[in-house]
Amino acid sequence: MVKMASTEEQDRKIVLEFCHLLEKSKQLFNGLRDLPQYGHRQWQAYFGRTFDVYTKLWKFQQQHRLVLDSKYGLKRWQIGEIASKIGQLYYHYYLRTSETNYLNEAYSFYAAIRGRAYYSRAIKEDRPDLMVKKLRYYARFIVVCLLLKKMKLVRELVMELERQIQEYTTTYEPEDQLEWSLVLDEIKGFIKAEAAVAVLHADSNPIILSHRLSPLTTPPCERTPHMTLSLQEILIVGSACEQAKFSELTMDMFRMLQTLEREPTETIHPLTGHPMSTHGGPHDASPAASRMPPYGVPGSKGYVENGDRRGMRDNPHKYLLYKPSLSQLMVFLSSGFKELPPGGALLLYMSADGCFSTTKHPQDYGYELGGLATSVKRDAVEGGLAVRGKSSAGYKEPHCLYPGDLYPYTRRPLFIIIDSDNSFVFQHIPRYFGQPLVILMSPQDVPANFQDMQHHGSLFTLFLHSPMTALCYICNVGDVPIHHWERCQNYVDRFVTEASRLVTRCRMDEIEQGIGYIDSSYVQFFGDDFLRTLILRFVFCDVTLRLHRGFRGRHQRPRCEPPLPAAELLEHPSLGHIILQLASALDVRGHFVEGPEGD
Repeated sequence: MVKMASTEEQDRKIVLEFCHLLEKSKQLFNGLRDLPQYGHRQWQAYFGRTFDVYTKLWKFQQQHRLVLDSKYGLKRWQIGEIASKIGQLYYHYYLRTSETNYLNEAYSFYAAIRGRAYYSRAIKEDRPDLMVKKLRYYARFIVVCLLLKKMKLVRELVMELERQIQEYTTTYEPEDQLEWSLVLDEIKGFIKAEAAVAVLHADSNPIILSHRLSPLTTPPCERTPHMTLSLQEILIVGSACEQAKFSELTMDMFRMLQTLEREPTETIHPLTGHPMSTHGGPHDASPAASRMPPYGVPGSKGYVENGDRRGMRDNPHKYLLYKPSLSQLMVFLSSGFKELPPGGALLLYMSADGCFSTTKHPQDYGYELGGLATSVKRDAVEGGLAVRGKSSAGYKEPHCLYPGDLYPYTRRPLFIIIDSDNSFVFQHIPRYFGQPLVILMSPQDVPANFQDMQHHGSLFTLFLHSPMTALCYICNVGDVPIHHWERCQNYVDRFVTEASRLVTRCRMDEIEQGIGYIDSSYVQFFGDDFLRTLILRFVFCDVTLRLHRGFRGRHQRPRCEPPLPAAELLEHPSLGHIILQLASALDVRGHFVEGPEGD
């Protein structure tokens, strides 16, 4: 009897400890939404504490599953809910750090929920709120799989989500039925838009290619002492109204964030010393508790503090802003500016609709040429500002990012990419402070036959993301066999290598002959792998559209400031020759003129 009482007391303590950890984890998780989305130090310690509690909770339920099943009545959906929260933690930590390995950890926990069918009996609980949790889990898992380019799994998950939505709406006839139908339509439209060009196996099945930076795709560079800057902070802003989106990611944002990340590699776990898969294969069954948290989460043991943190980082830090208000945009831009270390550069990428000026004789290029439309959703409420289009005569549109708004940030090295139908107004930003400044601007117009395709994402961003895909797209090439793709990709690689050589040679000619062929800003940014890639892909875009018969107007080609040299780079015969060779290899030579020429 004494032994039985002792066992019951021990079981009671296990249940009490589980309840304590569960309640503590919920409190910490709910507190995450109150943390500032910008800055680094403000949220790191809180994330560390949250990870620590979830580590204990996950390990505890694994060690005491039998007791919790019998004495607490632990259900499989409750285990799934814990795993889902951990997956969310890793995903949000990826968003805050830009490290793709955390994305893989999120995938492992989400895959475990599906693999072990934790939510399989949710509909039998007769709780509509539980079914909503299941649907949200599916939506989050789809986002993670999209970012990891697991498109086959994405399609399977979408089919499962559709069935779950049907079951949910049939069983409960809920008020949010239309909302879930819109979510489903949104993700289907996004998947369709994302597949701009299909690369096919010999059996005609599509191959999913990654466009993150890897050692094989990093453009070569003959380094010089002037290449001093590295990209450290990034703002990716998506405000285009009519563009395919899913979960606050427009297609342009989706493509650009991958362009500015390195391909994740296999990582050695700091505790066990064993390799950790970046594909979730062996971990689909059940993520091990020892894998939480990997890579040193701030606030936990083994984390290397601020100074060394940047040395460990593979990717620059990113902020992703979907349709921000002007005040939100300025706060995040200021935060990125503040966080820049010595020798660091800030990149602002904006994909947005133009906000046009009616001033007939502009004198102030900072504010009288218009800019980019921002969201009115918060500023209009908080500041009592006029609704767009209703501002009084003589006043500027308040919900607009003007070139002049960026002047203060040119105190530090600044790299700007504007993808808009009003992009060229940003070419007049002055360099008051003598710091490196480069502005890449999209074409303001596209030929009529591409107008209807803008919903699928911007052509300019597609060139910066995958030059080969963009060239196929403007030549109406819908699919390419993999062996042919690889052969054509060699021409793209040749182009990038030659363009890199020409940029370096322009700089050497300037030093040796005293002729200013290329602005020093490009040279200073050129040592960074990501910025060099963007500059060279911009050159590819400019040369390609210059030679394409369909893009004849000057507003249908990109611009940059400072201007890149024409004769020595953009109109150099060797680059035009490679593009024409690539066109011949794709059997689309008829889309291009006979040689480099202007309007």
